Amino acid sequence: MRKIIVQEFITLDGVMQAPGGPEEDTSSDFKYGGWTAPYFREADDEAGRFMQKVMESADLLLGRKTYEIFAAYWPEHADMWPGINDVTKYVVSHNQMELPWNNSELITGDVVARIKELKAGEGSVLKVVGSGNLAQTLFKNDLVDEMYLMTFPITLGTGKRLFEEGTIPAAFTVTDSLVTKNGVVFANYQRAGNVETGTVGE
Repeated sequence: MRKIIVQEFITLDGVMQAPGGPEEDTSSDFKYGGWTAPYFREADDEAGRFMQKVMESADLLLGRKTYEIFAAYWPEHADMWPGINDVTKYVVSHNQMELPWNNSELITGDVVARIKELKAGEGSVLKVVGSGNLAQTLFKNDLVDEMYLMTFPITLGTGKRLFEEGTIPAAFTVTDSLVTKNGVVFANYQRAGNVETGTVGE
């Protein structure tokens, strides 16, 4: 059995769109691309240690747009993400598409059934990076085992969000966390069953 881990950079109001650069994803006239950059310029050693964990080599499960962005960048920058060219990149798309990056495999048709097959098989964990629409599908079908979230102390008010309508109620346990000197909250969350309710004070 393989775990599916969703790892994302997000704002306080849950925006995940285009954290890396101004031209990364300008859809819906998004004007704040690259909103993580100032915080990484001031990153400390603790943040670096946590990022090493985030960037550990593992197979990737990507949506079409994220795959296209990654395929245009990472093959020439593999020194920054060791093993990235060697792992399998599973690309989820409703349409046929070119897969120029080595070790890439298309998932289409009944994508939920195919992802369940992958999850039940052997291999490394499957990491989802970016890929907002894919993440929504995984949340709706209760296929997310863990989340690595890096929450930045800003709000944008607009942009694609990690949790949209359709996310099922679910409980998570924090297994590791760090607050950097410049206010970025790194936290690992592990799926922990159903949501429990009660009355405070009883």
